[in-house]
Amino acid sequence: MPYVNIKITREGGTTPQQKAALIRGTTDLLVKVLDKSPATTMVVIDEVGLEDWGIGGLPVEQYRRQQQDR
Repeated sequence: MPYVNIKITREGGTTPQQKAALIRGTTDLLVKVLDKSPATTMVVIDEVGLEDWGIGGLPVEQYRRQQQDR
């Protein structure tokens, strides 16, 4: 039983249609590549606030500002 957890930031306003496409696409990929049954494939999408996300030891907003300054 495959379990896939997709984490995205809340900032983008991801629509229900986009989430459905992620779920379908992820399931299709597991069927195609690993021959897994879609009936037992679980996909969970977690939306995370920017204040709860970090990259390279920095909060994501600070990391992005640092990247833009380069």
